Amino acid sequence: MFFYLCYRALKWNGKKNVLLHNKPIMIDMTSNKPMTLQQHAMRFGTLMGLFWILKFILLPVGFTIPLLQLLFLLLTLFVPILGYIYVRKYRERECGGELNFLQAFAFTSLMYLFAIVLVAMAHYIYFRFIDNGFIVNTCLEQLENIKYSVSGEMETSVDQMIEALNLAGALSPKQIMFQLVAQNLFYCGLITIPTALLATKRKKQF
Repeated sequence: MFFYLCYRALKWNGKKNVLLHNKPIMIDMTSNKPMTLQQHAMRFGTLMGLFWILKFILLPVGFTIPLLQLLFLLLTLFVPILGYIYVRKYRERECGGELNFLQAFAFTSLMYLFAIVLVAMAHYIYFRFIDNGFIVNTCLEQLENIKYSVSGEMETSVDQMIEALNLAGALSPKQIMFQLVAQNLFYCGLITIPTALLATKRKKQF
């Protein structure tokens, strides 16, 4: 279903580009052709991916500077808003203020997909060459300290989190990367349709 919707949107967008010769549209200077929906999605997806990478940097640094952990959380919550801003920019600048649902869905999906690929490479580099177990070990240390100050169900929950972290610590950098890719695909899948619905706009007919 996802690929069918993207195909319909991309096919329709190609036809629309032919009709937009009298409107200001972005041109690919290497081929003198209008940029396609995929190219715009890649451009905004790259910006989104860079935003995710900068956000991710705050996570390990935040163990030393706690305020940055709060900033990491706030920036994570800002992701759907930023996604909508990017889709809206595409609609207003490249589509003459008009965007149907299929186009918005395809653009949003591809934008997040490009971002996921970019941040996945950053995740792999970090966990392969930089982390050396820092995030997991720091979390374990914090949970061990918490464990001695709680009891009952809370203690059971802490034990479960410690067990989950021990399992995560046994994963290879490549496995961690794929786990994070799956997580990002899931969350982006949840926000793609609402974002596309909000960005859909048709010009009023007079």
